[in-house]
Amino acid sequence: MDALWPWLMLAGLGAFHGLNPAMGWLFAVALGVHRGSAVAVARAVPAIAIGHAASIAAVAAVLLSAGLMVDAGRLRIVTGVVLIGWALLHVLYGHRRRVRIGMTTGLAGLAVWSFLMATAHGAGLMVLPALMPLCVTGGPLAGIDAGGSAATALAAVGVHTAAMLAATAAAAFAVYRFVGLGILRSGWINIDLVWTAVLAGTGLLLIVA
Repeated sequence: MDALWPWLMLAGLGAFHGLNPAMGWLFAVALGVHRGSAVAVARAVPAIAIGHAASIAAVAAVLLSAGLMVDAGRLRIVTGVVLIGWALLHVLYGHRRRVRIGMTTGLAGLAVWSFLMATAHGAGLMVLPALMPLCVTGGPLAGIDAGGSAATALAAVGVHTAAMLAATAAAAFAVYRFVGLGILRSGWINIDLVWTAVLAGTGLLLIVA
């Protein structure tokens, strides 16, 4: 289980990201409604996943670089502080500074939007607790050298992105075909609030662990 839980956490976070409307499926549905085509939804989902993966990969690259030079315990504390700070930033300014890309955007623009949204939400920061034991040199599950850690990081990004892609596609097509956007007014919870609490809680756990 020690070897399996980081992968399960990566997949679970990917699914959670995919179910969050702010991470992209709502945009995919809006494009489908705007263009009157399920094909638009199908084309939007992979572009959203690519942008999300790029954001996660950027954070993983920073983690690898830091992990080669910084003690794992100190890195964990710094990561916890950053997560709590990001949660506070999200509370204070998260709803005031949205990335605005219109309905006429192409797939490249949608991927850029997804990258910026994932970065602004701290999606990459949230996967750090799962990446640290896999990728940081000296961690219990890490590769024996920088090359092994880099390969593991790529696999981790792939697992996370695959789960995110599946959840985004399921949510987008379910809402577009069957449920309708009315669910956002009547039955949807505030996932942004949940996300902020998870960021802060994870940061606190990393500091006190």
